[in-house]
Amino acid sequence: MATSEIKGPLTLGAEFPNLEVDTSKGKLKLHDYFGDKWGILFSHPADFTPVCTTELSEVVKLIPDFEKLNVKVIALSCNDTDSHNGWIKDIQNYGNCAGEFPYPIIADPKRELAVGLGMLDPVEKDKTGLPLTCRAVFIIGPDKKLKLSLLYPATTGRNFNEIIRVIESLQLTMYKKVATPANWTCGGECMVLPTVSADDAKTLFPKHKVVELPSGKPYMRFTPQP
Repeated sequence: MATSEIKGPLTLGAEFPNLEVDTSKGKLKLHDYFGDKWGILFSHPADFTPVCTTELSEVVKLIPDFEKLNVKVIALSCNDTDSHNGWIKDIQNYGNCAGEFPYPIIADPKRELAVGLGMLDPVEKDKTGLPLTCRAVFIIGPDKKLKLSLLYPATTGRNFNEIIRVIESLQLTMYKKVATPANWTCGGECMVLPTVSADDAKTLFPKHKVVELPSGKPYMRFTPQP
């Protein structure tokens, strides 16, 4: 695992390192695996743990939704591939999802990748006293740039419907001159970016409306989702 490619903490907009990793589906390089699609790398504290098992089985069920969004997923847990392959049987049994497991799980038994990517939870520790890997989420664009990162503590399971919502927002706002307001869901009203002039807004978003505010500043501009 070429952790030397990790140049300090990852920041939004930075290129995600093209790491060569061992996985439950063999060796692969992340950029090759993601190809021209969006990518999600999500980490887990350890194999054969309860919250992680619920999460990975949920991702199996959501694979069709990720595929519709042109997204490939890959997981990481700080155990070896033999452990992963044994754990996969439990995941499939719990989630009642038979057949080939649809995504790889990265092996990181030495925690090199977890440390390099800043994914350790200093509070939760394993039986040897080492910090567990937190529940990190990295969303990578087709340009291989980091678009979003989330860090959950080891004890808190993720809401993958929220992760899908975030991807929908990222994809929309990457190509359209809009932002998504609080609690936005796909199909809901968006906001015209402040960088769009009033004249351009009339052309680009003919149905947009401006909310009047005490300041008199016309920055709250809502438009149907383009």
